[in-house]
Amino acid sequence: MMLSDLLYPDNPRRRQELIQLHQELLDCMSTNFHATNELAEVLNEHLGCTIPYIKIRESSTIKENCDIIIQAMTEIQHQVQKIDSDMKEKLEPVLYQKLHDIKEPELEKIAIAHRVFSVVLGEATSTAGMVAIKLIGSNLITLTLGKLVSLLAQIGASVLGGISIAILGLGIEMILHAILGAVERNELLAAVRSYEEHLAQFRAASEKYQRAIHEVTSLVRHQAQ
Repeated sequence: MMLSDLLYPDNPRRRQELIQLHQELLDCMSTNFHATNELAEVLNEHLGCTIPYIKIRESSTIKENCDIIIQAMTEIQHQVQKIDSDMKEKLEPVLYQKLHDIKEPELEKIAIAHRVFSVVLGEATSTAGMVAIKLIGSNLITLTLGKLVSLLAQIGASVLGGISIAILGLGIEMILHAILGAVERNELLAAVRSYEEHLAQFRAASEKYQRAIHEVTSLVRHQAQ
């Protein structure tokens, strides 16, 4: 009898469900690595940032990969906060308030932001102001990115966070053996249920994050045409 049958005698489908759970986690993480690199590329090219690109390390654990993307996201948060601070420092208070006023026309906000970046960078692309306004004025940083960082930290700290990314493709038995090295059998079901809850939230937050980045990158591509 397989180890997973012993663990889930009343529900044979749990084997496949757990495999799908891990594959979904890997897919979500891979997509978020790609989306974060896309956003970093826009910030580096148009706003003078130097955010390093990131890559999944298959020889590392889930937690270690969570830490990689958390570090990149935290750097993006820091850079956007710096952009906002530059705006506040360089602009008169009335103009700075316009940037955060939802009633102000977006084109006027973009023109104000571009003026600042022309000073800060010496020479700014025509897209700089647009990107700055989209990042400062959207929920990408204040809500979406912050939520993802929190969820990644929870996933990394969970029981399954210690499993190597590479093991995910090796089958359910290897995964279960790895988990059982960290917890007692009677703790496993509770740990997996908790993990499923984290993943459901992670999936939803990831989709919002990717949509927000797609909005920014689509504008950049359209501007370049």
